[in-house]
Amino acid sequence: MSPDLDMSLTALKIKNAQSLDKPYKLADGSGSYLWVTPAGGKLWRLDYRFAGKRKTLTLGKYPDITLAEFRRRREDATRAVADGIDPSALKQLKKNDLREAHKNTFFVIASEYLAMKKTLWSEGHYKRFNARLKNDVFPWIGNRPISEIKPPEIVSVARRIVARDAVSTAHRTVGHCGQVFRYALAAGVTEFDPTTAITDALPKWQTKHRAAITNANELAIMLNKLDSYHGKHVTRCACKLAPLTFTRPGELRHAKWADIDLDKAQWEFLLSKSKENEEPRPHIVPLSTQAVEILQSLRPQTGHYEWVFPGDKDKRKPMSESAVLAAIRRLGYSKDVVCGHGFRATARTLLQEGLGYPIDLAEHQLGHLVTGANGRAYDRTTHLPARHKMMQDWADYIDQLKAQVST
Repeated sequence: MSPDLDMSLTALKIKNAQSLDKPYKLADGSGSYLWVTPAGGKLWRLDYRFAGKRKTLTLGKYPDITLAEFRRRREDATRAVADGIDPSALKQLKKNDLREAHKNTFFVIASEYLAMKKTLWSEGHYKRFNARLKNDVFPWIGNRPISEIKPPEIVSVARRIVARDAVSTAHRTVGHCGQVFRYALAAGVTEFDPTTAITDALPKWQTKHRAAITNANELAIMLNKLDSYHGKHVTRCACKLAPLTFTRPGELRHAKWADIDLDKAQWEFLLSKSKENEEPRPHIVPLSTQAVEILQSLRPQTGHYEWVFPGDKDKRKPMSESAVLAAIRRLGYSKDVVCGHGFRATARTLLQEGLGYPIDLAEHQLGHLVTGANGRAYDRTTHLPARHKMMQDWADYIDQLKAQVST
């Protein structure tokens, strides 16, 4: 026999309701009731009519949903029926919206954005971007629907980074998040970029110049040490070529024999794409006689591979991105004295101060966009004969410096 049906439930009556062989109702008025199953489950339900049809709406499970919360939900559903809205259809719509929101988490959208950008960015930029999101963002907001993320959550992410005394990384990471949010805006999965509202919530920071040796005497001492480095021949050649070409570290280690013409003394390749919207640009590095000699000495060892500087363990891949820098560190130079890009700053400074070359010519050789009569246009052959001469003068200047200074 079913328990007495009372039109008003109490918390005690609900708690003490026992399961029977068959499911039964404990009514709470207005067509609502607690549905008690033989397995002991207790579900809140509402029977109602809509468009001439009898329907049942489940409003939650006890004890997850309390009696007071159930009654609030019942009132909302009853009000919807009065307004000509089917509460069952409304519930399904909200469920679909929630399911769709969880498909569009920050992690999902960021992963989609990174996949799109992988072939457009340099390897180094992609790795840094990915690592910052993986280490400092995904653990905190990765599983959050991107449309629900608010500015305070981004501030919290950034302040955790600031707390380890990495202010510049915090700003860069917020910038990465902003790119993901703007991508989401364009895709129509969010309506707001919360990173735009937190500029004043973080401490200011100033860009630091990359560590580099710009004193001729100190450069000579370092280069003499590099010449005496007793590492593998491939690494030694890369160390010697780096100051002669002053390309980016990634460009040097990705040098291909197919791109080098020793007869013309030229190396032509696509510049690294360090900026998001930057198009790949062909670039020419004139090779001094000293640079050609280094490559000729290396060709018997690596000329049958794709890479000029193949990996130590896998010749199908270029050498490690840390190989040249590791050699410099072993010579006793810390990151505060010189970094992987240091030879670029060295050349830019001493080409002007030591050899008197105009800064624009050095900028062209560095692969920088130089503003001029053609705006930001770039041509790999611009001032090429003058750059050939400059690169040879630079190599001779380096030799002279090394000869004048003993280690």
